[in-house]
Amino acid sequence: MPDTAPALDPVTFEVLRNAVLNATEEMALTVRRAAYSTNIKTRADFSCAFFDTKLRCIAQSFAQPSHLVAMATITPNAVREYGEARFGPGDAILVNDPHRGSSHLNDITCIAPVHLDGQCIGYLANMAHHVDVGGASPASLGLNRELFQEGIIIPPTRIATGGSIDDNLLGLLLANVRAPRETNGDLRAQLSANFVGAARLSGLARRYGAATLAQFFDALIAHTERWTARDLAALPNGSWTAETFRDDDGFSDQPVRLRARVTIADGRISLDLTGSAPQLASPLNCTRTMAACALAFVARCLVSPDISINSGFLARIAVIGPDGLCCTAQRPAPVVGGWEMAQKLTELIWLALHPALPDRVPASGKALIVNLGFGGEDPRRGGYYCYMETIAGGGGARPDRDGPTAVQTNLHNTENAPIEEVEMNYPIRIVRYGLIEGSGGRGRFRGGLGVRRDFEFPDAACSFTIFSDGRRFAPWGLDGGGPGACARYVLDPDGAARELPSKVTVMVPKGGRVSVQTPGGGGFGDPARRDPAAAADDARNRYL
Repeated sequence: MPDTAPALDPVTFEVLRNAVLNATEEMALTVRRAAYSTNIKTRADFSCAFFDTKLRCIAQSFAQPSHLVAMATITPNAVREYGEARFGPGDAILVNDPHRGSSHLNDITCIAPVHLDGQCIGYLANMAHHVDVGGASPASLGLNRELFQEGIIIPPTRIATGGSIDDNLLGLLLANVRAPRETNGDLRAQLSANFVGAARLSGLARRYGAATLAQFFDALIAHTERWTARDLAALPNGSWTAETFRDDDGFSDQPVRLRARVTIADGRISLDLTGSAPQLASPLNCTRTMAACALAFVARCLVSPDISINSGFLARIAVIGPDGLCCTAQRPAPVVGGWEMAQKLTELIWLALHPALPDRVPASGKALIVNLGFGGEDPRRGGYYCYMETIAGGGGARPDRDGPTAVQTNLHNTENAPIEEVEMNYPIRIVRYGLIEGSGGRGRFRGGLGVRRDFEFPDAACSFTIFSDGRRFAPWGLDGGGPGACARYVLDPDGAARELPSKVTVMVPKGGRVSVQTPGGGGFGDPARRDPAAAADDARNRYL
C-alpha cells in the first residue's frame, strides 16, 4: 500500500464523501433492525458516526439533532482516556458519563476502531437512548439532586475484545437496569452496527488506500469549514440577546432563568449564556455539550442543507460563558432532564435572532421533550417491565405558513410510538390519542396543534414519572401572533382530574389513567390578516 496519494479529483472526493456517509447510514439501519426496545427500533432515538485517527467527526447519520455535538465530544474524550494503543480489531468500549462530554446517562455510546492490515484507520461510534439505566425511578427519570442517583455511570469501559462480548461486564450492567432484556438486545445492536461499519470502511480503505482516505478526511473537513464560514458570513453580523424561563426545577415553584446572547461575526456563531440561573440541585440542568447541540441545530438550519455534518461544521460554533450555570452544569449535577432545558434554549436562540432574520425565524414550538417513564409488574408476561416515551406537540408558525401539527420539534427528532406496538408489548392501554382543539396560537399563520395521549393501566398498578415542563410559560407568538396553549398533566382525567406538576413520580392504581397534553405552537403575524379561506378551514377542522 503506498504511503502517499495523488491529489483528489472532485469526482473521487464526492464518491468518498457519500461512501463514508452511507456507511454510517447502514450502521443506523443495523441498530434499528436489531434493537429490542420501542425507544430505539421504533422511535429511532439513536445516531451513528465515523471519526478519523485524529478523532475528528467525518460523517454522521441522519438521526437525532441532540446528538450533533454530544457524539463529536464524547468519542474523542473517551478514546483518549481509554488509550488509543489499547484498541485492537473487534474491540469496543461503552461510555455514558455526561460530565465527560456525553449526553444524559440513558444515552450510551458504543465506540469501536476500524483496522486495515493491523493499522487503525478510524473509529466508529453510535449513541442510543436506553429505556433504563437504573436509578430511583423507572426509565431512570425522576427528581434527584445528584448524578449518582440517576443510574449507573459508565466511564470508557471495554465491553468487547476481538469481537467477543465480556459477559462479566454485560452481566454487571444488566443487573443494574429494570429492562435487562431490552438493554441486552439494544447493546448487541449497537455492537453489531459498529462491526458493520468497520467492514464497510475497511473495504473502502482497501479499495482506495489508507493514504487517500486520510487525504480525503483533511480535504472534507477543510471544505466543510470554508463552506460553513461563507454561509454564516452572508448572514447579518451582530449580537442579539433574549431571555426566557423554564417553569421550575421540580423542587420549588421558582422559575428558572435562561439568558442567551447570540453573536454572528467573521463566519462564526457563538452563544454566551452569562446571566442564566446558577446550576440547580435538580435534573433540569444541561451540560455545555447539550447547550452546544442547541446552537449547532440553529446553525445547521441557517446554512446550506448540502453542508456535511462533521468537525469542519462544528469548528465554526462555540458556547461561551462561565461554567456552573443551569446550562453549563458541572459534576455532580444531575442532568436527565437536560434536553428539556436545551430544547427551550433552542427556541431562545431563535427568539434572539428574530430581529436579524425576521423572515426566517418561526414562533416558538412546544419547546419540550415530554419525558415519560413508567414501570411495574407485568402480570401478562411475568416479571418487571419498563417503558419510556416522549410525546409530540405543536410547531411554531413560520413567517409564510402555518406551524406543523403533532411533531417533534427542533432537537427532538424521534418518531411516534404506535398504539398497536405499545399495547402488544406492554400492560398499557392508550385510551385516547388525538389533537387538542384550539391549542395552536392564532395569527396570520396559526401555530400547530398539541397532542393529547391518555394512558390506562388495566392489569396492574405502576410507577409513572413525568419529567417535562411547559405548564406555566406558553410558547410565544411573533409579530402579533398569539401564544400556544400550555401543557397539562392530569391523573384520573375522567374522574377527580387531579392536575399533576410537570416533574413528578406518582403511583397509578390498577385501572388508573394519566392524561398527557402537550403545548401548541405560537402564531405568527396579526390574526386579522389571516386568509379567509384558511380561517374557514380552521373552523371546519375544529383547529381553533
